[in-house]
Amino acid sequence: MKISLLFLISFLPFFISTVSSFASAAEPEPVLDVAGNVLRTDLYYYILPANVRGRFGGGGLTLSSIGNDTCPVGVFQELSAQRNGIPVTFSPVKPRNGVVRISTDLNIEFAYPETCGESPVWRVDNYLDPSADSFVSIGGVVGNPGPATLGSWFKIQKFGYDYKLVYCPTVCSYCDVICKDVGILYQNGERRLFLIDYPLRVVFKLA
Repeated sequence: MKISLLFLISFLPFFISTVSSFASAAEPEPVLDVAGNVLRTDLYYYILPANVRGRFGGGGLTLSSIGNDTCPVGVFQELSAQRNGIPVTFSPVKPRNGVVRISTDLNIEFAYPETCGESPVWRVDNYLDPSADSFVSIGGVVGNPGPATLGSWFKIQKFGYDYKLVYCPTVCSYCDVICKDVGILYQNGERRLFLIDYPLRVVFKLA
């Protein structure tokens, strides 16, 4: 009995180490900002285009009005590379130690007050119809994953040495969704965020 107990005690550190290794390996890698630091859920970041060359690369992401509407509820890219746009914060569906990880469903929220009655949380218009104009706007919901909030969930994925934003929510196992990258569509001379097959390559900078 003593021999068996001693064997179990000696084997325990190896068992704990093995379990911890498997748990770490199963967890997606963290997203890093331009300084090489892990993105945190309690901090704000600028989403900037990667590898900007010259004045035609554009700047960070911001809000702008759409057509004749005076309310700035559409998500656009700044035309000037000198402008960082509005900072955002990220809220993963299952926050773990305050770290933002790749390929994880999350909400994106501007550090900006409610605009014209709309929340500053990003959402996708017409997300159920792949043939429709699927623009990125505000008015989404933080948390409460399910069919009612399907348009509010995005992901950050690796794109070479940089990242891209993706709309492909997995918060509802029985929902039909479209999966597309978040890119830019030129609209009336402005750059509006849109679900498209050509993603905007981005990086993250602490605000």
